[in-house]
Amino acid sequence: MINKITPDIETILKGIPDGASIMTSGFGLAGQPVELIEALIDFGPRDLTIINNNAASGDRGLTKLLMAGLVKKMICSFPKANNTKVFDELYKAGKIELELVPQGNLACRIQAAGAGLGAVFTPTGYGTKIAEGKETRIIKGKAYVLEYPIEADYALIYADKADRWGNLTYRKAARNFGPLMAKAAEITIAQVHEIVELGTLDPECVITPGIFVQHVFQLPGGGA
Repeated sequence: MINKITPDIETILKGIPDGASIMTSGFGLAGQPVELIEALIDFGPRDLTIINNNAASGDRGLTKLLMAGLVKKMICSFPKANNTKVFDELYKAGKIELELVPQGNLACRIQAAGAGLGAVFTPTGYGTKIAEGKETRIIKGKAYVLEYPIEADYALIYADKADRWGNLTYRKAARNFGPLMAKAAEITIAQVHEIVELGTLDPECVITPGIFVQHVFQLPGGGA
């Protein structure tokens, strides 16, 4: 019987090694698996590469991971936030690396990894520092930059509902990046608000099929 629901998230997180690459869903705190990220801190894997839209927001989730000194590199679109200076301070002190990726390119490159594509051509970034050292091409009179897929060892994502097969639905803006990241990681761990009986979810509403999810975790009380 397939059952991807686990009450023992500690055992799973304990297996994440130093140097792992981890995608985390969310736009700021919306859709960010805050408690899952913070639980990772207890096991202290170091030199992590974090792929996220933001380099942290507020005082929870990724902000705490950065403060713990566990992140070696951030791949993101928005490294600066009004409500936290943690990443700024670490970057200026030379304690963290940054790969800046335009938001559309970030989504496209993650999607390319999930689709098994070798690379994609995108017009975004052409003629800027982002395109320096990269292959460019004129296609039908328009300039493009060659970008390679972004994949990861793990994806930590937040979803609204899940069944024991790992099928996921999302709620409104919390859907951002999660579906793409689930397909682009070797192991996807989903923090969910609610676990429902198998067959309850309308197949037309399932955004992430269970084949892309290895573990489902529900916080006591359902979480945020």
